[in-house]
Amino acid sequence: MTADNVPVVHHDARLHPDIARNESGVYAGADAPLIRALTYQQLATYDVGRLRPGSAYARRYPGQQAQDGERIPTLAKVLTTCASLDLLVEIKTAPDRPDITHTPSELVEQVSRVLGAAKSSENAGLIAFDWRVLDVAARRAPSLRRGCLTDANTVCQARLWFGDSRLDAHEPEKPGSVPRTVASTGAVIWAPDHKTITEADIAEARRLGLAVIPWTVNDPDDIQRMIELRVDGMISDVPDQAKAMIAARGIALAAPGFVSRLRM
Repeated sequence: MTADNVPVVHHDARLHPDIARNESGVYAGADAPLIRALTYQQLATYDVGRLRPGSAYARRYPGQQAQDGERIPTLAKVLTTCASLDLLVEIKTAPDRPDITHTPSELVEQVSRVLGAAKSSENAGLIAFDWRVLDVAARRAPSLRRGCLTDANTVCQARLWFGDSRLDAHEPEKPGSVPRTVASTGAVIWAPDHKTITEADIAEARRLGLAVIPWTVNDPDDIQRMIELRVDGMISDVPDQAKAMIAARGIALAAPGFVSRLRM
């Protein structure tokens, strides 16, 4: 969120040093500013349509086509553009670096306001690694479906990342169960790192009524594994490839309204 409280869609708390260019065409570099330090008018002066030529980031995505003149979009604009789609809206905060973003409370307030204004709450889910965000959302926007993101690091540091929830709360019945801890929050989605998930995890999550949507599934072998595990969805940078592989297996994609059909 910008300094003037405009929620925007961007992966990192800072401008990316190899993506964002100022009005002079100079890339932001190592001292790229935090988005929270810029007004939206200031943020909109940065062009994010072309990766820095020769950078490691550009080599990582050789097929990306440049679109000069692109700007970081507001959440409101994305909701309008994608009005027919189900959306998972991730709020980015970090309990170990609280100074890099607005607080969970401030972000939830503004994101829920934008979702409400766009009448998108029914077909949107709110997800976060920092479960304090979900604790706030449960109180302030209880009708909004919630999802818990996890990876090996946040599970190991559960007391820092899991907000009011406790990984050991289900002992001795199921000690250290991540799906049970997710379900205890009232979430309907579990979004784990695809590398950490097992068939047993998915079976347990299903018994608990959770939709399992792993991230970030890009490699064809990983996509194939997720298809074989019958996950409920995939977060991917290559959705066209994932969709083609799913179609090749004769599996129907979920119709619009998938999120709204998840039971609270």
